Amino acid sequence: MARFTRIEVALKAKETGIVPVFYHQDIEISKKIIKACYDGGARLFEFTNRGDFAHEVFSELNKYAAKELPELILGIGSVLDAPTAVLYLQFGANFIVAPSLNPEVAKVCNRRKVAWMPGCGSVSEISLAEELGAEIVKIFPATQVGGPDFIKAINGPMPWTNIMPSGGVMPTKESIASWINAGAYCVGIGSQLFTKNSSNEYDYSQIERTVGESIQIYKELKNI
Repeated sequence: MARFTRIEVALKAKETGIVPVFYHQDIEISKKIIKACYDGGARLFEFTNRGDFAHEVFSELNKYAAKELPELILGIGSVLDAPTAVLYLQFGANFIVAPSLNPEVAKVCNRRKVAWMPGCGSVSEISLAEELGAEIVKIFPATQVGGPDFIKAINGPMPWTNIMPSGGVMPTKESIASWINAGAYCVGIGSQLFTKNSSNEYDYSQIERTVGESIQIYKELKNI
């Protein structure tokens, strides 16, 4: 069962602004990654359903987060269908992110009052997602869909829409500012956050710093 309500998810996304997006098949590496992001100030984290037995890794990761990182809102991404959503809800997913819009996933999440963030690429998809109960919609792949100009155009006729771009967002002031100033509600950042050292191992200290700096950039832009 989710530890956080969909309202809490939406509010925390607005407060911290940066949602790290990550997958790794190794549970110990995944624990260190979410710990580094948490120490950097991240409070939402999207673990993606990308590999074999990803659900088993997520299950252990969520148990770890609940015990060691109590304020972390851990969700699952790359969920394409309702059965997969049900599986992860059983493991306590606090939010569901999808690369596409599937009404059956919406029904599953709404029934349990769990936040659902579907991937959209047009005004019609965004409008349908909101009709189906999505508080935050994801545009993906954000750069290919139209970049910051797409969000700016959407916010004209639909200023109530909360958009999270994912795919093409960089952890730099220039990149984050371009999305937030265009009207993004928050941003999802993937591989660019997770730097490695000369030994090709994740640099957890640097990851913590990058996350912290990115959140600070966001808060300055939002005057939080």
